[in-house]
Parts: sequence; C-alpha cells; structure tokens
Amino acid sequence: MRIYVDNAATTKISDEVAKEMISCIKEIPGNPSSIYAEGREAKKAVETAREKVAKAIGASPREIYFTGSGTEADNWAIRSTAKAYADKGKHIITTAVEHHAVLHTCQDLEKQGWEVTYLPVDKYGRVAAEDVERAIRPDTVLVSVMFANNEIGTIMPIREIGAICRERKVIFHTDAVQAVGMIEIDVNELNIDMLSLTAHKFHGPKGVGALYVRQGVKLTPFITGGAQERGKRAATENVPGIVGLGKAIELATADIHGKQKQLTELRDYYIKQVLDKVPYAWLNGHPSERLPGNTNISFRFIEGEGMLLRLDMKGISASSGSACTSGSLDPSHVLLAIGLKHEDAHGSLRVTFDTSNTKEQADAIADALAEIVPLLRSMSPLYEDFVKNNKED
Repeated sequence: MRIYVDNAATTKISDEVAKEMISCIKEIPGNPSSIYAEGREAKKAVETAREKVAKAIGASPREIYFTGSGTEADNWAIRSTAKAYADKGKHIITTAVEHHAVLHTCQDLEKQGWEVTYLPVDKYGRVAAEDVERAIRPDTVLVSVMFANNEIGTIMPIREIGAICRERKVIFHTDAVQAVGMIEIDVNELNIDMLSLTAHKFHGPKGVGALYVRQGVKLTPFITGGAQERGKRAATENVPGIVGLGKAIELATADIHGKQKQLTELRDYYIKQVLDKVPYAWLNGHPSERLPGNTNISFRFIEGEGMLLRLDMKGISASSGSACTSGSLDPSHVLLAIGLKHEDAHGSLRVTFDTSNTKEQADAIADALAEIVPLLRSMSPLYEDFVKNNKED
C-alpha cells in the first residue's frame, strides 16, 4: 500500500463528504436561482453550507462568498480592495513568502500603477509584526499576509498584524488555505477583514473555495452576469461542491484540538527520525510555530527531484514544495527568502501528514531517506568535493 504524505497539496475526499455530495447530485437537481420547489431546495443546501463555513471561522453567513478555489479567493480579495479603495491610495503590503496566488496578483497590480512592499522574513520564514507596522503609510489600502506558509509550515503572527491593521484602519487579508481545518480560527478575535480558504485542503472537493469579507468592507464584483452571491460573483452555483465544502469544514473543525495534538506528535517524531538517520540535513521553518502536520527538510548535496522519484518508486508520495510550482526548475522562492543557497534549496523535501498517517509510515519514510540520500550523494560532485576537502582538513 502506498504512503501518501502530500496533504498540503491536496487531501483525499472523505467518505462522508463524498456521500453527501452524491446525495446532492442525485436528489437536488434544481438551480438555486429558481423560485420553484427544486430551486428553493438547492438554495437551502447552499445556505446551509454557508452557515457551516461561517461557524467554522467565527463569521456571519452573510460574510461568506463561495468561489471556485483558494486562488480565486486571493485574487478577488486583493483586486477588489485595490479597486474599491483606490481613492485612498495605491499601496499594498505583503511578504516575500506568499503563495503565488498572492504574489502574482500583486505583481500584476504593480503593472497597473499600484506600489507593493514585499516584506522580508526571518530565518524561520516569519514576518515581524513590527515590520508590517513600519511599512504602513497614509496611502496603504491593504496588508495581505498568509496565515501559515504552504511550503515550510511557519505560522505568521496574525493576531498582532490584525491588531495593527485595525488600529491603522488598513484592510487585512490572510490567505488561510493551509490553516483552516488545522488551526482554530476566529476572524473577530484575530481582527481579520478578509480570509481565503479552499475545500480540498481538508478532505473536501477540488474546485470550490470561499472568501470571508467582514461586514462593512467594500467588495467589488469578481464576475459579472448574474445576481449570484449577492451580485458579487455571477455564475450558477456549484451546489454539490459547495455542499461538500460545508460538510468538509464541519468535520475538519469538529475536534481540531485533538487533530492538532495527534499531528504535532507525529510531525515531531518524523523530524527526529530523519535528522537522526541522515547527516547534513536540517528542518526548514519554525520549530514550534508551524502547522501541525507540516515538515520541510533540506538535504545537502542532492537534487530534490531525484529524491522524489526514488521515493515514488518505493510507494511514497511527497513533494519538494508547493504543488502549484512542482513543475518548475527554479528553487523555491520561500526557501531562498529564508536564506538558503540555491543548491540547498533544490534539495528540500516536504512531507505533510494527515490523521490517517501513522508512526509506522513515518519510520518507513525515514528509513527510505536513509537509503536514498546517501545513494544520491554518491553521484554528486558537490558531495565528492565536500568529502575531499574535509579529509584534507
């Protein structure tokens, strides 16, 4: 049986979610915009899911807008704020380690006349709240800082940043795609104005997400052509997907503290096993302020692609970073931002656990790496030079 440990990229849809979606497909055929019985039933299913999403993050149902993905939610939050508050200014603040859904959107806005400040992070990938405060100007309209990094798992100081933005009257958006369902979130306690999430990160379907927008924050339409989502996102709703999102987030947050405890123990056990068995390796990201199931370890003198292929041959599915950039030959922008050299950034392995993973699987991965890494190093001229130089010393 294969070992799947790339849950940051996507999770397997749960049986309960799939069952609810299939029931919806078969039994709720109506269009939510229709006023007859079948339409009302579909509308009710959508609104029930909206209530579940709102409850999971401490929001009001009217503050939840359904999208086609987390990427769309990020785009909508940033572009809408830029457009709606352009009369105040054209300055946006974000970090150097954001997901490309945020970075590329900001870069596109730069071409249209907006100015963007990309804040650096420390060696753990954590931005300082004080740096955010110092970067805010009279013309700043938005601060967008991810809740937790998708590659190295580091959790950002969201509460502190939210308080600063609230005091300075600047809209605060967080990409919480990796955090929802993993960490308890209350948007009011954290002073979050906009939040992005997506279902497939917590055992829901792909192709459906949501954007939270605090009541009173201006939101411009993302897609025009209909009255869906209170006139802000036209298109017939993906009712089965939305139903699946609602069920998935309900299940993911039901025992979130128990999940955190289980995954944190498994995460720390795996990290120790690997670092004990493989020399010239280190953990990327914050040692404790990180997502419960996330590990990212760099191995010197090897290429991550070779490691992934050999792990795949042994029945282990992992990744070298973000699933959205896995086809790129460039090193991770996140690993470069925390100070890694190009050659070291290429040799990283991201293993992200779920509650279905076990210590036995963690042992199997660590044992596989203890075999694979030395083999790859034996073919590396960098390692050969390193050994030669050390012997001469």
